[in-house]
Amino acid sequence: MEKCEAAAKFIRGETLNRRVSARYLDLASLRSIREFAAKVIQEEEHVDILVNNAAVMCCPHWSTEDGFEMQFGVNHLGPFLLTNLLLDKLKASAPSRIINLSSLAHIAGHIDFEDLNWQQRKFDTKAAYCQSKLAVVLFTKELSRRLQGTGVTVNALHPGVARTELGRHTGLHTSTFSSLTLGPIFWLLVKSPQLAAQPSTYLAVAEELEGVSGKYFDGFKEKSPAATAEDEEVAQRLWAESARLVGLEDSVRAQPHPR
Repeated sequence: MEKCEAAAKFIRGETLNRRVSARYLDLASLRSIREFAAKVIQEEEHVDILVNNAAVMCCPHWSTEDGFEMQFGVNHLGPFLLTNLLLDKLKASAPSRIINLSSLAHIAGHIDFEDLNWQQRKFDTKAAYCQSKLAVVLFTKELSRRLQGTGVTVNALHPGVARTELGRHTGLHTSTFSSLTLGPIFWLLVKSPQLAAQPSTYLAVAEELEGVSGKYFDGFKEKSPAATAEDEEVAQRLWAESARLVGLEDSVRAQPHPR
């Protein structure tokens, strides 16, 4: 919260906008998510943009407060619940936008419905990360389908590799996983946090993206995600299982496919 408060203070100073606040939210706690959402719903007149950015990567085999594998819980289940809890406010504020931060690593992901929380298999932290980021794209696709006609759009984004502490569990401030995946060009692609944040801002405010939904962006460009991220049956099954795990009533019903 100290870093968050400092960032809010900096933005207030730069923009002279006093309505910039920092609020506590722990995506590893369903209780915290529900408390945060309730406060936003009560205190904010509009929710025009929701950027689900926070994540963990390649951490040890930890569990969230509610017993979920940490990466699956924080990277997917937490934003899944938060987004659903704020949907009524987002729809009331339409046109509004949701941006879900995924990763290029989703291409190596596999959704194991028999063991989503790695309770039966030998834990593989990289595979768990890839699963969580694939889940983000699948969630984005299914949510977009369910939000047709509401004025709320949702897109997934790989922002690029940022020079942050995301990879701290690998022993580096940048990702060992990404460096191995991308090879020698890795260090040329690492962005400052400021540059890495620009694609999220673009998706949030660009006029030319009005009405664009259910897409995957690599930086500023729309790209096709992995074929596994396009599987509607898997996306629907993941939605149902995620709703069950977080105790969410399936209030956002899927719309029939247009013929």
